[in-house]
Amino acid sequence: MQLRFALILALWVAVSPASAMDSPLDRISLPPGFHIELWAKLSNPRAMVLGGDHLVYVGSMRAGQVNAVRYDENYRATGSYRIADGLNMPAGLAYRDGSLYVSAVSRILRFNAIDQQPDHPPAPTVVTDQLPKEGHHGARYLAFGPDGKLYVPIGAPCNICVPEDGYAVILRMNPDGSGSEVFARGVRNPVGLAWRPGHDELWFTDNGRDELGDDIPPDELNRAPKPGLHFGYPYCHGGDLPDPEYGSPGICARYTPPARKLGAHVAALGLRFYTGKQFPKAYQGQIFIAEHGSWNRSKKSGYRITLARLKGNRVVAYEPFASGWLQGESAWGRPADLLVLPDGSLLVSDDQAGAIYRISYRQ
Repeated sequence: MQLRFALILALWVAVSPASAMDSPLDRISLPPGFHIELWAKLSNPRAMVLGGDHLVYVGSMRAGQVNAVRYDENYRATGSYRIADGLNMPAGLAYRDGSLYVSAVSRILRFNAIDQQPDHPPAPTVVTDQLPKEGHHGARYLAFGPDGKLYVPIGAPCNICVPEDGYAVILRMNPDGSGSEVFARGVRNPVGLAWRPGHDELWFTDNGRDELGDDIPPDELNRAPKPGLHFGYPYCHGGDLPDPEYGSPGICARYTPPARKLGAHVAALGLRFYTGKQFPKAYQGQIFIAEHGSWNRSKKSGYRITLARLKGNRVVAYEPFASGWLQGESAWGRPADLLVLPDGSLLVSDDQAGAIYRISYRQ
């Protein structure tokens, strides 16, 4: 598909009370004091990253679009600009030094000085076009680490297999695409990436394999405090479950176990450490996870936001935070990514409902 760049002004305006009522947010359950509202309507929003000049950039994987959403001093969305369309699965965004990085399966693109010209987006620079072209697990989340490197997950091109070199890894590279190297191995479909504030610890979600039943294996929340770790795929799942095809007794002892087993087939995607101050202290420094929801489980699971509570670098609890997108066996929405705004409120993208929500706290 030909890549197109277009100026589209005022795709939508500030969310009105009437439009907020169109979304069934009264079904969402939150802890006392928390409130959720419709923040923006976009086609298939997924990845989100905070830019400069009151802008949030949003990638829409199936729609092939990237949009910039502007918000005002009260953190209300006021309008958006189309940055690009015709992209191949722009599921990952990263922002550094005024430039926006966008994944497109085999390529990573960079839009320079984008904050200064969201209404006249520049043609992108190709950072790399050497990533695998396969679409299976090809939705590549992006994030910059505290080392200044760009981290890029490369999922396995299958449900379960012994992948060729270059698959089932997390890469890192310089911002210009040079110096690419493998940071972690043995990951099936890593999606969300985040660093524990004040520490050089990469935390990431990984989606477990299918076709072993409803309740195994778990999705994973993993911790990588250093490069060179192997997390077990395809030989071991969840730290203690040998794969029936590729595993063997005792093989799991060779690999790094997850920091926390998550629900089976919940499709854990974006995660964020809560770095704001608006939420109560019990939530500060903790991990929020967007669980997109199962697609092949006899009884659906996920479709919610969960909280992983930490004590030091250990996960001591895993609990629901926001739920209600799943009603019985019918889901009206699917949380995909999370973003902390400068005021401490939390954005949630929902690529099924075509919405971004804002969760805030007030007593």
